[in-house]
Amino acid sequence: MLRILPQNLINQIAAGEVVERPASAIKELMENAIDAGSDRIDIKIEQGGKTYFAVMDNGKGMDQEEISLALERHATSKLPDDDLMNINFLGFRGEALPSIASVSHMTITSRTKESESGWQIQVDGGIKQNPTPAPCANGTKIEVKDLFYNTPARLKFLKSDQSEQMAIREIVDRLAMCYPEISFSLENENKKLLNYPATNSLFDRVAMVIGHQFKENALPLQTEHDGIKLSGFVGLPTYTRATSNEQYLYVNGRHVKDKVLLGAIRGAYQGLMGHGSDGHPVLALFLSVPNHLVDVNVSPAKTEVRFQNAGAIRGLMVASIRNVLAEHGQRTATTLSIGALGSTESEPKLNHYTVYRPHYAMPTVPEQKSFQLSDSFSVKTQSSPESETSKETTFPPMGLAKAQLHKTYIISQTADGILIVDQHAAHERLTYEKMMKNLGEKPQTQLLLVPEIIDLKPEEVSLLMTRAEELKSMGWVLDAFGTDSIAVREIPALMDKTDLVKTIQDLAETLKSFDDTVLLKDKMKDICAKMACHGSVRAGRVLSIDEMNALLRQMEKCGTSGQCIHGRPTYITLRLNDIEKLFGRK
Repeated sequence: MLRILPQNLINQIAAGEVVERPASAIKELMENAIDAGSDRIDIKIEQGGKTYFAVMDNGKGMDQEEISLALERHATSKLPDDDLMNINFLGFRGEALPSIASVSHMTITSRTKESESGWQIQVDGGIKQNPTPAPCANGTKIEVKDLFYNTPARLKFLKSDQSEQMAIREIVDRLAMCYPEISFSLENENKKLLNYPATNSLFDRVAMVIGHQFKENALPLQTEHDGIKLSGFVGLPTYTRATSNEQYLYVNGRHVKDKVLLGAIRGAYQGLMGHGSDGHPVLALFLSVPNHLVDVNVSPAKTEVRFQNAGAIRGLMVASIRNVLAEHGQRTATTLSIGALGSTESEPKLNHYTVYRPHYAMPTVPEQKSFQLSDSFSVKTQSSPESETSKETTFPPMGLAKAQLHKTYIISQTADGILIVDQHAAHERLTYEKMMKNLGEKPQTQLLLVPEIIDLKPEEVSLLMTRAEELKSMGWVLDAFGTDSIAVREIPALMDKTDLVKTIQDLAETLKSFDDTVLLKDKMKDICAKMACHGSVRAGRVLSIDEMNALLRQMEKCGTSGQCIHGRPTYITLRLNDIEKLFGRK
């Protein structure tokens, strides 16, 4: 039998479309505050927003009639001409407030600048009271308690307080980036999590959100074609993150996750950096498109858009980004130079092992030296490499090292040709296999005499500290150093500390991609792969003959040493017959 659903049930269904979690509700309320002309927005939460959150602004406010009307479905002030293709506001549907109110206890207090006093209205599970006078400052304060208290099926799908808090931080970050003229703050149980003061500089606000290191590694972009404007800042190809979380895309002031735009970014950086699994560019791009050329009314969450001419948008983005990167093609990330400085110590280190490296000339008298790339293998030599090969004895399977080319490739002579070995790719594979082999065992660590202090986002510090015990079982001993820094005290024995900043940043990014219910031991392959990449001898590191030979001997013991963890070859073989054919000898 057909029947019309009661209004309260209709609102609860609408809430399921608009309000997925506390973060999505706060997003709707923040968008309303921005539309109200606020220049200050403050958010307070408790228990990740599950038991309480409030959004306060100093916008134009509402009078007695408006504060009641705002709780009616589809009531809005943001479509003055009833044209859905002419939308100049963020929260235009007029369903956020009644939807949130239908699944919570809500209190709205508001006052217009022209009024001497404000008004307050309470709603419990969609049932609203009459407005009453209330003292308050100009603007609006919306308080929400016990979200989903009357829809337990939805309540049980909420994640931990930590995960919900991180989702809220991300929402605040993404909105704050696009509106630098507005100050934003986020507070959790009287603890300040975010505080972004208003600024006239978009670049300053972008740096506040992404991190000030981005300023040194970003290029400004600004272009216009056929009424479409593209501006923002793109990171250098050498400045990457482990995930795409640090890609901020906006269309007409609205943060979006659009396949066309994401595809354009991949196309623009193609050939300039490694594959997607190796790193993702960092950027903030702002697209301004005439309203009649874009539909923002695609999904209830308003995170998707539809372009009338998607190909033109993609072409503009790809060409603009590539042109900017080409103009600065010789620039590399400043974070790389930090690692390079660490590799020029007076006593160079290969991973955590001290190696002997003669200066300017080889010793005239052969010395017995011990070299070690892994504590599972060491090689001792009592004569120079030249005397070894002159005897024409049997060559090991991967030959004997003869030289290093461009500080990256090892040339090894075999019984019937030569090998060219990518030193980083090879050692990366060996490090990964060693890490995987030692899983479940007590990790060997190296104590840093001076703890390394690494600046991170506060939520990344909090996330690492939440996983501190699990990380300790992997050989990482970390302490919080304030709210936005980590003190690294011990690291796994296999790690190279010269790339420690990048390693910790990528570790934090990788942890973000895991659900908080996931145990790190269940994701060890992903984590070990990332750590192995940073913990291996880098391209650009000068190696002695003994170190090169030690690496070759280790490769012979590893059944998977023919390819790195990204699937690329670690070495290629040139047979003597093939070489002779190149020179016309055969």
